Amino acid sequence: MKKTLIASFIAFAALSSAHAKDIVDTAVAAGSFKTLATALQAAGLVDTLKGKGPFTVFAPTDEAFAKVPKADLDALLKDKAKLTAVLTYHVVPGKVMAADVKAGKVKTVQGSELTVSTTGGVKVDAANVVKTDIAASNGVIHVIDRVIMPK
Repeated sequence: MKKTLIASFIAFAALSSAHAKDIVDTAVAAGSFKTLATALQAAGLVDTLKGKGPFTVFAPTDEAFAKVPKADLDALLKDKAKLTAVLTYHVVPGKVMAADVKAGKVKTVQGSELTVSTTGGVKVDAANVVKTDIAASNGVIHVIDRVIMPK
């Protein structure tokens, strides 16, 4: 009985890891990225972030989006080109785990560079990284406490 239970657990774990969720599904399942999911859909980026990757996403929470004035956020959600630029500024090519983060400039998918600092915690531009290494099948998510804007 005990061996059967252990074997079942190992099989379940292997099956679960084989069907790991992509970045979008992982963020949606977390429940604290509803605004991000809405924005990705409005920008037409859902399929991109469900793609092969790998990607590193600095994902603002719903609380982070709430810091953006409502009128500005509403305008951003209606301007697909600007919204795409802002969202892709939160994405870095490759899978960068927290242990591999180094201070300096990092090129984003949007094309600009964001600044990573590691003094007193990790920051991406003016946003604090509040949770790291949320693994997805096509990359990793690091949670940030504000929406960052390309220069």
